[in-house]
Amino acid sequence: MEFTTERSELQVRVISPGHLADHYCRACSDMQQPINKYIHQVALQIDQFPPGTMYGGFTMNLSGNTWLFEAQKLTDDDVKILVHALRRNTYITGLDLRYNNITNCGAEIFSRMLLESNTFTDLNLMCNDIGHHGAEWLAKGLQLNRSLKTLRMNGNKIGNVGGLHFATMLQLNQTLESLDLGDCDLEIQSLIAFATVLHNNKSLKALDVGRPILYTIQEEAIVHMSYMLQTNQTLQELHLAKMAMGNFGVEQLCEKLAHNQSLWLLDLHCNQISSDGAKSLAELLKRNTPLKILDLSANRIEDDGLVYISEAIRYMNDQLLALSVARNNISGIGLVALANALKSNSTLVNVYVWGNNFDESACSDFANLLKTGRLKEKRTDISPYWIDGRVYLAELAHGLQMNYYLAPTYGERDAAALNANTHLLKEPQTSISQIDIEESIDTSSTEEGI
Repeated sequence: MEFTTERSELQVRVISPGHLADHYCRACSDMQQPINKYIHQVALQIDQFPPGTMYGGFTMNLSGNTWLFEAQKLTDDDVKILVHALRRNTYITGLDLRYNNITNCGAEIFSRMLLESNTFTDLNLMCNDIGHHGAEWLAKGLQLNRSLKTLRMNGNKIGNVGGLHFATMLQLNQTLESLDLGDCDLEIQSLIAFATVLHNNKSLKALDVGRPILYTIQEEAIVHMSYMLQTNQTLQELHLAKMAMGNFGVEQLCEKLAHNQSLWLLDLHCNQISSDGAKSLAELLKRNTPLKILDLSANRIEDDGLVYISEAIRYMNDQLLALSVARNNISGIGLVALANALKSNSTLVNVYVWGNNFDESACSDFANLLKTGRLKEKRTDISPYWIDGRVYLAELAHGLQMNYYLAPTYGERDAAALNANTHLLKEPQTSISQIDIEESIDTSSTEEGI
């Protein structure tokens, strides 16, 4: 009965859209803290939005690297006031606080917020100053939280101890769907802990453990991740970038992924995969598994590796939607093989090949693919141009994950082209159709202007 009374009082005091800036100023006055102009400007902008657009949930962007405002980076004191101001707020369901100066003290404040709140679904703390003590606080808050679905900790040096805390949290939390711990200085113990816990976790759909600190070349962590993928049928997105993974690790992954029916995205960029590893991936693609996005950029598969993959996707795979082989020391032989495969394969629509060695035949083949409409400029990172009758290729700033770390300087234009991962994973066929619609609109508007 007491719980019902407290809940009814809270509902009466809930803040409606349009009063966030006033409430923030009042909170600063009550706590005797100066007003952060950046937070106040963002709050004023949010207050101007139509109320109808807010009730479905809204993410408050207070990133420290934005170009849209004169950013004053948030500190732990700012976080304390902000959380207090949002305590009665139900329409703001996410916070983007990347590239600020939040430390372990701020993480403790968020931990208490997660224990009290049942409305927050997204929390982005990328590239702050949170260590393993802060990770411990956040993990404790998430153990009992039943609302948060996405947590990004990328770039915080939580280390091996912090990683172990998050792995322990996943044993109890059944709500979190996406966890980003890339560039967090994880070590082999925490990687093995994640692989062990995910044998039984049925809620996590996306995991990033890229760029760990490893002191072994035996690829034990990859072996454990491989066995996890054999039994886990929930995980849809796995990022294993910058792990010094070689052909043995890829072979282990492919062997176990043949039995996996859930993984949609496999990110292996910036590893040490050569043509033998690409051959293992080609055999996996021939099995036509549900894998839809494969990122092999910044490896060394070279011509032989791309020829293997091209043969696999030419006739034996109709699931793969996106492939990145950028910066792989591939010459015209491999690129022409891929271009020929695309003529027979109608499913693979996002292809990224910049940073390789294009000869005249490769330039001509990819230019023809773009001219005939088999490739769309929004789905690739190259664009043709002609000089003295000869075709060359220029780079486009498109990719699977271009704006993950840096905020764009002007809004979210061409978000589907810049961050294809996000759009393809939401609903693959719907996303493809939406891009086609947008491109047709752009083309018609251009023709009208002419």
